[in-house]
Amino acid sequence: MWFKNLKIYRLASSWKCTPDTLESALAQQAFKPGGSSDMQSLGWIPPREDSGLVYALDGQYLITLRAEKKLLPTTVINQFAKAKAQEIEEQQGFKPGRRQMKEIKEQVTDELLPKAFSIYRDTRVWLDTRNHWLIIDAAASAKCDEVLGLLAKCLDSFPVSPLYVEASPAAAMTEWLISDEAPQSFSIDQDTELRSTSDSGATVRYVRQSIEIDDVRKHVQTGKQCTRLAMTWADRVSFVLTEALDVKRVAPLDVLKEGQDTSSHNEAEQFDSDFTLMSGELARLIDALVDALGGERKQDVAA
Repeated sequence: MWFKNLKIYRLASSWKCTPDTLESALAQQAFKPGGSSDMQSLGWIPPREDSGLVYALDGQYLITLRAEKKLLPTTVINQFAKAKAQEIEEQQGFKPGRRQMKEIKEQVTDELLPKAFSIYRDTRVWLDTRNHWLIIDAAASAKCDEVLGLLAKCLDSFPVSPLYVEASPAAAMTEWLISDEAPQSFSIDQDTELRSTSDSGATVRYVRQSIEIDDVRKHVQTGKQCTRLAMTWADRVSFVLTEALDVKRVAPLDVLKEGQDTSSHNEAEQFDSDFTLMSGELARLIDALVDALGGERKQDVAA
């Protein structure tokens, strides 16, 4: 249930959407397996087997985007295209030119696609309508673009923008290391990355090892900044913060797990309990992180 990565976006406070309205909107782009000639298809699926396309609980919505992609490696296409080109060369007496080779590859691709295996990838999305956040559980920007692009197709007006803060995350993390003092309610863990701001891109990584203050200062003097920093919030959630304000490797700590009574829960009740715990804790974590970075920098949220 817990999101492992947080790509954080701001929803305009003016955006209002009931679960039923959102359900109807997403139904326009519900997932359907791609046809024999489709390399990829996208669509919404239920976040859990017995729910609709929107799982809603106390103003928190959970939706899931499914991407289907055909496994057809370029090496396979080239192999079949080469064999096809040799046949054509024998027939016409000369090698196919560049334009003809392009046509051969397209023909081979069309022939192989119906036989290709499909792989599925699901991306979960959490909409916090109380605090006006949209969170995508994804490490790559391309997956976020898929989610936002399909939401824009489903909704007439969807005012959303990236989260902007007053302080540069890289500068703030560097200062926390130099001063050996984390912001209130946070602690610094062992994984750290410092990268040069010059074109060289020289990078130093500390994995499962604390970095000494003197070492930090030496690296900063040579033009490096902290670009990744492992942290813990309130002894409850651990994560890695990046210079792009991405939150990665999110994990609830034992204090949260121990506080849950799961003995009397059936599967549906457990899902409700897990989602309530996750959304509540991560909403507070995001608020604390924004405060630690100087507060939110207001931007115009485009519809």
